[in-house]
Amino acid sequence: MHPFFKSFQYAIKGILHGVRSERNLKFHVFAAAVVLSASYLTGLSANEWMIIIILIGGMIALELVNTAVEKVVDLITEDFHPLAGLAKDLAAGAVLVFAVCSAIIGMIIFIPKWFI
Repeated sequence: MHPFFKSFQYAIKGILHGVRSERNLKFHVFAAAVVLSASYLTGLSANEWMIIIILIGGMIALELVNTAVEKVVDLITEDFHPLAGLAKDLAAGAVLVFAVCSAIIGMIIFIPKWFI
């Protein structure tokens, strides 16, 4: 298999592993399905669809990066180390910031269509 296609195989393997084994990633995939369903039923504009897709893709990608950071830190040390904990906390914080921003943007898109 060509190395280019092999890289896709590795990427898909990583995504599937994350979805199967990581609780938070399972939640984000479920939330993505709910948001995509709501988007379809609401009849979003093309621009709104692009925003939703970017937010969902970014959220899942960031959760995958967070999982990768956690795995690398766990590989490096099994003992508690303040910097190891900080690395995990920073990665989790990045996910939280993106999740909050995504929720706010989602409200900006959906609330006027549903309630106003």
